[in-house]
Amino acid sequence: MRELVNLENLWKVYPVGPGVRALMGVNLRITEGEYVAIMGPSGSGKSTLLNLLGCLDRPTGGRYLLGDQDVSTLSDNQLSEVRNRRIGFVFQSFNLIQQLTVIENIEVPLFYSGLPRRLRHPRSREMADLVGLTDRLFHRPAELSGGQQQRVAVARALANDPLILLADEPTGNLDTHTSTEIMVLFDELHSRGRTIIMVTHETHVAVHAQRTIHMRDGEIESDTRNRD
Repeated sequence: MRELVNLENLWKVYPVGPGVRALMGVNLRITEGEYVAIMGPSGSGKSTLLNLLGCLDRPTGGRYLLGDQDVSTLSDNQLSEVRNRRIGFVFQSFNLIQQLTVIENIEVPLFYSGLPRRLRHPRSREMADLVGLTDRLFHRPAELSGGQQQRVAVARALANDPLILLADEPTGNLDTHTSTEIMVLFDELHSRGRTIIMVTHETHVAVHAQRTIHMRDGEIESDTRNRD
């Protein structure tokens, strides 16, 4: 399997007072098809790490190779392009556009990629079918349950066929039953070869991953394999 993520001595220091060291020399490699959970207490650096993995921020030092591309020193426009084409995001709060229907929400990243509508529409239908929302295409978010909204968010994240799928507390706003349904969906995506990196504080969610990384004080405290 090829290496999709390679972090080399990654640092992130926020210029607050003497400087807040959020990440301190992190080294991490993730290969294609891996399913990784990132855990840690508040302030451990896990959210900073996810932001850097998602090209939402730049490291203060070190290198980040995403696939065959060094994204550490890209311009804002270049980072935006990488985010749209190579990274899929699933957020705790869904982040759907309330005025748009399910299929229109899924189409958003395809629109920004410049894909013509005649291609956007069938691709969005395919993604809706993948997450079990074929019968909800023309509903708006307010007409959906929390679990259905998160399924839309997953479909949207996958629309551009990204290298990695990043999930930030994907079950944080869901009840136990719905959380289980969403994790079954993530398991199915992983079984199809999708590379997933997920931040969670819930152990029963993290056990779905093959590998669990624990962060503390800006460093990787442990990196354990749950299963192959």
